[in-house]
Amino acid sequence: MPAYVVVEIAVHDAQTYERYKLLAPPAITAYGGRYLARGGATEALEGSWSPPRFVILEFPTVEKARAWWASPEYAPAKALRQAAAETRMLLVEGLPVPLG
Repeated sequence: MPAYVVVEIAVHDAQTYERYKLLAPPAITAYGGRYLARGGATEALEGSWSPPRFVILEFPTVEKARAWWASPEYAPAKALRQAAAETRMLLVEGLPVPLG
């Protein structure tokens, strides 16, 4: 089953965050992940939610997503992100891929 990492980010150090944006993609790809949304415009359809930056990642499984987040490949990028931004991150289990 696919899994999704949903991230709300408030960047307070843009220069450091730019370095993060260069380091993160190879680690995501190494664990079978891909970006579905990355910092594009958002619009609240209900409520008052207005994230400063929003990212959605897709991984083949929950296990792959967890492995990526805890991986040595992602560790340097994660440290930069944690230094440059306040982050809220959720791991969401997706629905089974329909057959046929």
